[in-house]
Amino acid sequence: MSDAQHNRGGAPVGFITELDGIEAASVIYLRLWCEGPDAQAQVWNDFASGLGPDQGRKALKSFEDLCSLCTRHGRRPLMRHSVQCKCLGADESCFANFIATAATGEREDAMLIATLLVRPDVAPLIASLAADVGHAFMRMRLSAPRDIETHSHDIPKTLH
Repeated sequence: MSDAQHNRGGAPVGFITELDGIEAASVIYLRLWCEGPDAQAQVWNDFASGLGPDQGRKALKSFEDLCSLCTRHGRRPLMRHSVQCKCLGADESCFANFIATAATGEREDAMLIATLLVRPDVAPLIASLAADVGHAFMRMRLSAPRDIETHSHDIPKTLH
């Protein structure tokens, strides 16, 4: 497999600043979650402060389950950029669109997008989790990241 084939999902397709609040949160929290325990604690703090401890815990569980299922049942490793990168990778764009679509009640479209991420038999489960996560982001009233500083592009990483 060539480098281009291996990193295809990491190809830049835009910038984080072009996303709305739900989409940007989807990408940023995915990146944070994959960074390890310290960054995961930041995700928990954001969820708890935005939703309260009980609702934050439920939203975090849905997000954890979503990431775990994407990792275990993914069609291929999900590529992502570093937390600081301003670029939006192809896989990240798909993930963000998936959560936003599920959150707005477009279940059939969310299921279709889910099949790009995971095996078809897992698609209904992650579509439901994506709706839960997207609704949590809506309740957190997240704004779009229009003022993110410009950082250089980095090498994509995989979710695994």
